[in-house]
Amino acid sequence: MIPLRDNIPSKTFPLVTIGIILANVVIFIYQLMLGTGEESFLWKYGAVAKAIISFQPVHPASTIPPILTLITAQFLHGSIWHLGGNMLFLWTFGDNVEDKLGHIKFIIFYLICGIISILAQVAVASSAMVPLIGASGAIAGVMGAYIVRFPQARIQTLLIIFFFIRIVSIPAFVFLGLWFVFQLLVGAPTVGNTQSGVAYFAHIGGFLAGMLLFKFMEKE
Repeated sequence: MIPLRDNIPSKTFPLVTIGIILANVVIFIYQLMLGTGEESFLWKYGAVAKAIISFQPVHPASTIPPILTLITAQFLHGSIWHLGGNMLFLWTFGDNVEDKLGHIKFIIFYLICGIISILAQVAVASSAMVPLIGASGAIAGVMGAYIVRFPQARIQTLLIIFFFIRIVSIPAFVFLGLWFVFQLLVGAPTVGNTQSGVAYFAHIGGFLAGMLLFKFMEKE
């Protein structure tokens, strides 16, 4: 299921959502420009579970304190598809959550969800020695907030099942509920797997964090 848009108009300009998208795109372009230096860049700014647990870098290129990578890792991506998918989800759900939180609270909310999401993945694979990168955990937090605030919204969704391709309108609680259940089902077997290519528990942790934090941070 690929979200295309929702039916909830935003009352304010999504300044932070657009800013986050632009930041991710610019950083990804910079990554590509590094050529062979991209690997060192990802080791430097990606979040490595073992480094975070031990508070010690685990790679010669890891020259910043591991705790800072809880933020920097949120702005790195491994491929154009990784970036594009994440930014599409953020664009679909981010403007409305930003609308309800306000610009300042939204960026704080986004970063906190991202930090919690990385820590959730670290908790289930604490000895992993590969850089954890991507905005998906923070965006999962946005999705968690969305399901709390807009459960009855309709999501225009590109549905692809083998050769069946159709755009359908799905209630937000169904779309996001199915997404979350999928993360649980696929993520459960990866507990303790230090080589898993997808950080499912970052998605799970971010989503739950977003649901809880939103209720505390929503402006009156």
